[in-house]
Amino acid sequence: MSVSRAPVFRTLSLALMTALATPVLAQDNANLPSREELWQMLQAQQAQLQAMQARLDQLQNPGAATPAPTAAEAERIAHIEARLAQNEARIEATGGAVETALADSGFGGDGWWKRTTIGGYGEMHYNGGNTDQIDFHRFVLFAGHRFNDWLRLQSELEIEHADDEKNGAVELEQAFLEADLTSAFGWRLGENDRHSLRAGLFLVPVGIINETHEPPTFFGVERNRIENQIIPTTWREGGVALNGTFGQGFSYDLATHSGLQVGSNFAIRGGRQSVSEAPAEDVAYTGRVKWKGIPGVELGVSGQYQQDITQGARGIDATLLEAHVDILRNGFGLRALYARWDLEGATDVKALGRDTQYGWYVEPSYRFAVPTGMLGVFGRHERWDTQSGLAGVDTRFDVTSVGFNYWPVPEVVFKLDYQFEDTPNGVQDDDRLNLGIGYQF
Repeated sequence: MSVSRAPVFRTLSLALMTALATPVLAQDNANLPSREELWQMLQAQQAQLQAMQARLDQLQNPGAATPAPTAAEAERIAHIEARLAQNEARIEATGGAVETALADSGFGGDGWWKRTTIGGYGEMHYNGGNTDQIDFHRFVLFAGHRFNDWLRLQSELEIEHADDEKNGAVELEQAFLEADLTSAFGWRLGENDRHSLRAGLFLVPVGIINETHEPPTFFGVERNRIENQIIPTTWREGGVALNGTFGQGFSYDLATHSGLQVGSNFAIRGGRQSVSEAPAEDVAYTGRVKWKGIPGVELGVSGQYQQDITQGARGIDATLLEAHVDILRNGFGLRALYARWDLEGATDVKALGRDTQYGWYVEPSYRFAVPTGMLGVFGRHERWDTQSGLAGVDTRFDVTSVGFNYWPVPEVVFKLDYQFEDTPNGVQDDDRLNLGIGYQF
């Protein structure tokens, strides 16, 4: 005769599960044992098993006399086994209810820890020349959560320049909900297309770098100046956006969101409000179309319109147009981008030459495998002018950079480049060496 101890351990695990799941089970499983009842069951079974084990030790000892159990003992053993079977049935029912309730609530089965993703990226730079400084430029943490098959959260928190009390800042880079309209409502216009809706704080769908700027994804220690001065990366706004994909490699983005608020110098980068109690008198509208019909090839055009880029102060209409190509095939890469702002309204915007602001860059590259990773070499020429409306005045910047990236693994990069500057009259050139490290996970 033997008595298994498995029900005890089953009871222990289920008692813990029930304790965690009591709020979930309270409404739908009122007839199941409570935590106190399960604990009493556990204690009773433990005492019964100890008594049974002592008796079994006597019965199973081959060197000792093994008197047959008395009628009272046999009756008690039968009673204990019946109670154990009854309790185990109740425990199994409780376990099934707990597991079902936890799975349904998102806390068990495919629970919240399986629906939540953590990531991040960071980069540290050394800039020589006139700058001559070292800076942990960005430290970013990402958290995403999938509530169900069609609704998810995306968020990023960023620390810039390592210390918010000196030259840095702590900023919310992204925080939006995204609903997969195709999965949720079957919304599609063609057989292979998908559509989703975002609401919250998101990155504006313009250019190459603004939405994908983890350090291992681009060449050069610093981001290119066009997607800094003309497209003010990292550029985030609050609003709603509809995006989707069609067949044959086409995708689109349509967004209505908070707009810029430039000052009296009409500098685009200075107009970012970061959705921090930002004025919302005049919103902006952004649209983009991309094509990826050939593997490794992306062609994109985007545009934005804001009726008043000063948020009611000066009445300045602003229009942004951008086009780019991003190619990476068989190790050969090419990035090229053109962007232009046109501002119309007050006379002083034209007097400052800020009515037209433009920039472009071309960046060829080549990547190849080395014994311990991947090496890539690149060259880049950039030209931008934020006061090109001033006739006969030299306000144009040109920068040429050459260098390499080394990836020991795809998520980690070491960078070196040298830049040559040709600046407007009265602005000192800053030819310099740049070093950087970066990572993402």
